[in-house]
Amino acid sequence: MAIWRRSCAEFLGTFWLVFGGCGSAVLAAGFPTLGIGFAGVALAFGLTLLTMAYTIGPISGCHINPAVTFGLWLAKRFPAADVIPYWIAQVLGAIAAAAVLYAIASGKPGFTTGQFASNGYGALSPGGYPMMAALLVEIVLTFFFLMVILGATDRRAPVGFAGIAIGLALTLIHLVSIPIDNTSVNPARSTGPALFAGAAELSQLWVFWIAPLIGGGIAGLLYPMLFGEEVSKEPVIGDLPA
Repeated sequence: MAIWRRSCAEFLGTFWLVFGGCGSAVLAAGFPTLGIGFAGVALAFGLTLLTMAYTIGPISGCHINPAVTFGLWLAKRFPAADVIPYWIAQVLGAIAAAAVLYAIASGKPGFTTGQFASNGYGALSPGGYPMMAALLVEIVLTFFFLMVILGATDRRAPVGFAGIAIGLALTLIHLVSIPIDNTSVNPARSTGPALFAGAAELSQLWVFWIAPLIGGGIAGLLYPMLFGEEVSKEPVIGDLPA
């Protein structure tokens, strides 16, 4: 399928991820006093990925995350020429979603931007965790996220269940790390909200690019070494041919 069609799918998928996941945090997490909380936000992120896996998986593979694209490329499951177009589409989708979310949220009287579901450490960490904690958790969780993706889309895995496993993995990741840094494991997801949150969030954005790419890259290199090469030539999260 043409790269522009697949890039459009990545744009829409990343838009849905950020709008649904970050939207749940901005609009519903604490509303009005008994909102959905951390667990609800974690579930929202997992559901956005699961639903997109079976919607755009057959078209683009449903990466909707630069770290996933990077890891799949290093695992020789994705062509190098398509990495940058995917990254551009993912980041633009995240920014567009954050812009729409900001337009909705700012319409409420008394609205203040706050952290706007952005990621951060130190004073910007929900639990006050330092930079090294954020770096470490992002590397470890993105590593395991990519390992789940690579395993669930392996030829040897049961067909038709990859989207469920990967969506649940993202839910678990958020349950672990929202208190630490508001959970990234996705540089595009971090970029969109940070642009609307403010200078402090933007100054920390580098962590949420570098750490997920390191974690995803390690998984992309390690998975074939550990478990062999019986992998799909065109892996997609939705388990359908691209």
